[in-house]
Amino acid sequence: MLFYEYFKSWVDAYKAGTVAEVTLSKYRMTYMRLKELAPTLDLSVMGRREYQQLINDYALTHEKQTTMDFHRQLKACLLDAYDEKIIERDPTRKVVIRGKMPSEKKMKYLNRDELQKLLNVLPLHSDKAGFDWLILLLAKTGLRFAEGLALTPNDFDFSNKKIRVNKTWNYKSASGRFMPTKNQSSVREVSIDPGLSDQFEQLIKGFPEDEPFFFDKADRVFNSTLNNYLERYCREAGVPVISAHCLRHTHASVLLAAGVSIPSVSKRLGHSNVTTTQDTYIHIIRELEEKDKNKAMDCMSSLCG
Repeated sequence: MLFYEYFKSWVDAYKAGTVAEVTLSKYRMTYMRLKELAPTLDLSVMGRREYQQLINDYALTHEKQTTMDFHRQLKACLLDAYDEKIIERDPTRKVVIRGKMPSEKKMKYLNRDELQKLLNVLPLHSDKAGFDWLILLLAKTGLRFAEGLALTPNDFDFSNKKIRVNKTWNYKSASGRFMPTKNQSSVREVSIDPGLSDQFEQLIKGFPEDEPFFFDKADRVFNSTLNNYLERYCREAGVPVISAHCLRHTHASVLLAAGVSIPSVSKRLGHSNVTTTQDTYIHIIRELEEKDKNKAMDCMSSLCG
């Protein structure tokens, strides 16, 4: 059997119906790349050298971390083939993972003044919970786009000024539906300011308690639609154009710059651990550390010995 054929049958048998659709799509993408890179590679003759060459070919056009993800999927498949005695040895043993140099990634976000300018131009029609309101909510809570879409009136605790995040909306599927959160840490309560609480209490009054209210469930929702709205509002406000996900970065950046602790920001964003927050916002943390050094020196300089 050709390797790519076995991989497809393995995905169908062990992954379809057991993993999230977004994860399954990654396996299917691996299958397409495998078929492209090794269309004649037979499973029965798969050895370490053949496997290493396959990984090397993939690494020519992908960064090291992406190559590692590709390898992990293939390895899980091949270890099952080894357990089933379809192959006589594990060809993935001692594989060397390479990859092209990562491109410099610069996170886009707005500072507090720029964010205020953006919020000032939002129309915020009081009779419709449209995407202008979703932009406001994402900016003030740091929720992910899919988490914001999935909100229902039942998720708001107006008495305690909180939003309960316990699901997402699968907007990538034509038959959109509620889905679990990204991970268990993403299930959380997010505090909201009194002004936002009062606005949404009036806005969603009368909506079905268990139904999303930012869009009609009969319509397909696209991330690009919100990004188009954002681009228009950013240009109107005269600030850098950002995407919906950058609203999340903006939220975290504004909080960190205001002195909110990293653990608190991490919990608010639903990160699995503080390290994730530190790694994601290291550039901001370093800037703040530099400012703190200057503050420390100013403080010490004021003391006479």
